[in-house]
Amino acid sequence: MPDIITNKVAESGLQEINLEDFYPASPVAIFDLKDYLFMGMILKEKDFREALKQLDFSVYDNCFVAVTCTADAIIPVWAYMLVASYLQPHALDIVSGDEEFLMKTIFLRNIQKIDAKSFEGKRVVIKGCGDLPVGEFAYLEITKLLRPYVKSIMYGEPCSTVPVYKQPTQIR
Repeated sequence: MPDIITNKVAESGLQEINLEDFYPASPVAIFDLKDYLFMGMILKEKDFREALKQLDFSVYDNCFVAVTCTADAIIPVWAYMLVASYLQPHALDIVSGDEEFLMKTIFLRNIQKIDAKSFEGKRVVIKGCGDLPVGEFAYLEITKLLRPYVKSIMYGEPCSTVPVYKQPTQIR
């Protein structure tokens, strides 16, 4: 009688979610206001407006853009608004902040697009180790999103998981 090899993980009915799949698929770019400061400290409105008119914003086509100022300067709010008005026809999205904030914002938006109800009553494994760094914020967000619907949430790989949440059994 031949031994039959059974893939118990495949038969377990576990649904795996790899958070790396929610990384931004499009390029990211930084628009740094420090490049437009007079003497590295002051934003002159007339010069700034003229510089923006001369800039080729097509380099931001289909990019996610973070608008920031890496110099220690006080930037008026209207400057961010003006940059956004030029970027919007080109960029996929624009945020005020650095690249890390931009990545986190896009990542969270992508996770929030998940149809959590489609996981109703299912056992879900949130994949652990991978090639890309996934921050704690993403694991927290996916847990918040799925918990009201799933039977259980685990962390790791389907063959070796850490239990995170298990729906209480109903007493009948």
